[in-house]
Amino acid sequence: MSLLVVGSLGLDDIETPFAKVEYAVGGSAVYISLAASYFSPVTNLVGVVGDDFPSKYLKMMKERNIDLVGLQIVEGDKTFRWSGKYSYDMNHRDTLFTELNVFKDFNPIIPENYLSSRFVMLGNIDPVLQLGVLKQIKNQKLVVCDTMNYWIERKNKELRETLKYIDILIINDSEARMLSGEPNLIYAGKKILQMGPTKLIIKKGEHGCLLITDEIMFSAPAYPLENIFDPTGAGDSFAGGFLGYLSKNDSFDNDTIKRAVIYGSVMASFCVEKFSVEGLLDLNYLKINDRFLQFFSLTQFEES
Repeated sequence: MSLLVVGSLGLDDIETPFAKVEYAVGGSAVYISLAASYFSPVTNLVGVVGDDFPSKYLKMMKERNIDLVGLQIVEGDKTFRWSGKYSYDMNHRDTLFTELNVFKDFNPIIPENYLSSRFVMLGNIDPVLQLGVLKQIKNQKLVVCDTMNYWIERKNKELRETLKYIDILIINDSEARMLSGEPNLIYAGKKILQMGPTKLIIKKGEHGCLLITDEIMFSAPAYPLENIFDPTGAGDSFAGGFLGYLSKNDSFDNDTIKRAVIYGSVMASFCVEKFSVEGLLDLNYLKINDRFLQFFSLTQFEES
C-alpha cells in the first residue's frame, strides 16, 4: 500500500558525551521514511532542501526505495540546519542553534502520483501546512500526525483544527499534558481523543509508550539498551516503523495496532544505537523480527 511522508529534511550537528558529528542528515521526513521503508515497498517523501544538500544522502534514500519526486531542491538557498547537545542521561538536550533556511518558506506540494496515497504521515511541521496536505490528497485510508510543543504553544487553534481530520496522533508525555491541560496522562489522553483523533500514542522516552483509544489502553516498554549513542530521530523512527507496519498489513484491528506499536519501538531502538540515521541503514527482516520477539519476551508471563 502507498505511504506518503511529509516533513522536514535537515543537516544536523549533534554532540553527545561519546562523540560529535557535523552535517549529518536529519529531519523528521528522513527518519520516518527510512524506518517505514523496511515495511512499505515504496515510501513517497515530500519535503524541501537547499542545493547544499549532499547527493550521497539522496542516493542513500533512493537505495531504500524512497521516492523523491516530491522533494523540492531550492537553488541558491541552504538546507534546514539544527544543532543539539545531549547530557549524560540522554533525556535532556540543549538546542545550540536552529537555521530554518529553505524550510522557512516550505509549502508542501503533493505530486499528482502521490495524491492517492492511502497512508499518510504528517511530520511535526506547521499544523497549517499539515491541514494543507490533507486538503490535497484523495481517498486516504489512515492519517498519522506528529506535533511538538512549539506548535501547541504558538498555533494551538490551528493545531486543534488539524486534529479534527487525523486518525492517530503521536506526541510525547510533556506535549500530551500541554495540549490537554491535564497532568495525568490517562485523563490527558481521553481529553485529546475528544479533539478528533481516534487513537493516541504517548511516547515516554526510556519508559516506553502508551496507546490510548476509546476501546483499549496498551502500555509498551522501551527496549533495554546498554549503549545509547544518539536519541535524535527516535520518535520519528518509531512513527515510521509504526505506520510502515500498518501499511504493510492494511489492517487496524486492536491486535495489529499493538504489534505496530512494538515494531515502532523496535525501529526506535535501532535508531538510538548509532549517530544520525546510521542505525537504520544496515537492517533486514531477520534483525527487525528478532528484536520484535525479544520485545515479546520482555512482557510475556504465565498466570499462576
